[in-house]
Amino acid sequence: MSEIVYFNDQYVPLEEANLGIKTHAFLYGTSLFEGIRGYWLPEEKSISIFRLKEHYQRILANSRIFMMTPKDTLDDLIEQTMEVIRRNAPKQDVYIRMTLYKTGVNIGPFLDKVETTHTIWTHPLGNYVNIDGLHVTVSSWRRVDDNAIPPCAKTGGSYMNTAVMITDAKRQGFDELISLTQDGHVSEGSAMNVFMVRKGKLVTPAITENILEGVTRDCILTLAKNELGLEVEERQVNRTELYRADELFFTGTAAQVAPITKIDTRPVGTGQVGEVTAALQKIYFDVVKNKNPRYSDWCTLVPV
Repeated sequence: MSEIVYFNDQYVPLEEANLGIKTHAFLYGTSLFEGIRGYWLPEEKSISIFRLKEHYQRILANSRIFMMTPKDTLDDLIEQTMEVIRRNAPKQDVYIRMTLYKTGVNIGPFLDKVETTHTIWTHPLGNYVNIDGLHVTVSSWRRVDDNAIPPCAKTGGSYMNTAVMITDAKRQGFDELISLTQDGHVSEGSAMNVFMVRKGKLVTPAITENILEGVTRDCILTLAKNELGLEVEERQVNRTELYRADELFFTGTAAQVAPITKIDTRPVGTGQVGEVTAALQKIYFDVVKNKNPRYSDWCTLVPV
């Protein structure tokens, strides 16, 4: 049975969803996207889509930066996503990709004279990174700056910045990386936010540090305060703080909650997954799988 995707305002088989080689988004990277997770709940025979509304609120807000606001409403996008899930009826965890893109055949990298459309598709996805402990490096490449290509939005073109960083890190034998801002402060991972535990506090770079305003990041800040009673700080972080941290971990839709146990040549804390990280990871997985009624409104259940 062919996979069904949303394309050109219709639900069509994947093999019929094709773009021309002159499409503006292909020529100039003029696209925005959201990655969303759906968790298979066999007991409920449903997919739990995690924070669906918040993901689409983010892309609609960011679309205004790039003059890419779609004609469809927030409710339209939510319903289209649920329908794609219903039609494909996956019995496993899935990744949901919604992409806004400039579809016109126009020569020139402008934004205001080219039609915007969108597509939605799904793909099976387990663990994107090792959630038992990562060895990372501080990248020699800098994170793209807000005054260049705003990293608060998931823009297709800006992922070349991610690509060079993660490719070099992997070729050097690391699992992942931490990038720095142009002025040398901690930004984020290749495609995930970074947290540290230091002196009993949970600390993460502020949204002014060229980071994506992560939906999972927001979840962890909330869960750390509500469930663990931790003091949290969003502030500028120096590179050397990473080497002195008691714990480090990544968060993201794909990464989920991924512990970092070694950075460059140095162990993080004891070199093992820390207590706070382990606790937050367990709480997070309970929440996304709709096992914690306090946060059930974060989960959109789609029977399949």
